[in-house]
Amino acid sequence: MGNKLISMMKKDSKDGSKSKRMNRSQRKLLADEEMLHRRALSMAIHQAQLSQRFDGSMSRRVGSTSTRKQRTLSDPFSNGKQVPDFATESLTVKKFVLVHGEGFGAWCWYKMVASLEESGLSPTTVDLTGSGFNMTDTNSVSTLEEYSKPLIEYLQNLPEEEKVILVGHSTGGASISYALERFPEKISKAIFVCATMVSDGQRPFDVFSEELGSAERFMKESQFLIYGNGEDKPPTGFMFEKQHMKGLYFNQSPNKDIALAMISMRPVPLGPVMEKVSLTAERYGKGRRFYVQTLDDRALSPDVQEKIVRENSPEGVFKIKGSDHCPFFSKPQSLHKILLEIAQIP
Repeated sequence: MGNKLISMMKKDSKDGSKSKRMNRSQRKLLADEEMLHRRALSMAIHQAQLSQRFDGSMSRRVGSTSTRKQRTLSDPFSNGKQVPDFATESLTVKKFVLVHGEGFGAWCWYKMVASLEESGLSPTTVDLTGSGFNMTDTNSVSTLEEYSKPLIEYLQNLPEEEKVILVGHSTGGASISYALERFPEKISKAIFVCATMVSDGQRPFDVFSEELGSAERFMKESQFLIYGNGEDKPPTGFMFEKQHMKGLYFNQSPNKDIALAMISMRPVPLGPVMEKVSLTAERYGKGRRFYVQTLDDRALSPDVQEKIVRENSPEGVFKIKGSDHCPFFSKPQSLHKILLEIAQIP
């Protein structure tokens, strides 16, 4: 009896030590994440102060199915399990270029930047024209070429033999499609994260037509339009009200990331999302494209995303359970794992 009690006490002591170690590890993860969030929030507040000079220019707001490889993931940290280590040393391409979607900026990737760096990779973010810290007035951005200029300039300045992996979120998919058409030789892989993977002659807005209605109807009736050149001129941009954004984009995201987004998001230039994209089989068609589906997405529903991959035949399809339209907020570890997995595909 005494020996049994001593044995049980030793076991309890070991379990307690293990629990303390786990708690310390979890506390460190939370502390690291909190530090990253504070940095991002500080940057966003600075950005908001800089962008106040454009308030006057905003004017009035009116108003899987084939043999492709597929993966479905829930968030690996939800049950306390760490993401498995990957042999990143063997990768020939380690540079990721992260491209934000409509209204967002480079700031939205802060968790991805940290996790990719910790994995030994080299992430870079860009602010598209009129987004994030790029202080161009969004009302002056009328074409996809103008909007994507920071990304194109980055690719133009790459050393001749260097390649990158492009990652585009939401309408950022149009920008990485445009880049793939321009520089197929510089892009190892293109990853579309619940993004507008368009066909030749299609507008990025068309992908959202089931949620927002036809482009023609949206241009005539939407209450979210911005008339930067005057109400007697065509609209120049749009921006959803905060409550609409929360419901569309952030239905599974942490409150602190929603707060960050609410002070950081900027109006969306209308011209680039309404432009028909020209893509050729000889250039864009030869690129290696992958798609990441988000299964609790209200901005781009799972059915619409399934239609996108059915019509555009990416090389691989990956799915994240429980993710809203912003997996870099709601399921960052799952997205991180998928990016690493795609990077390792020969």
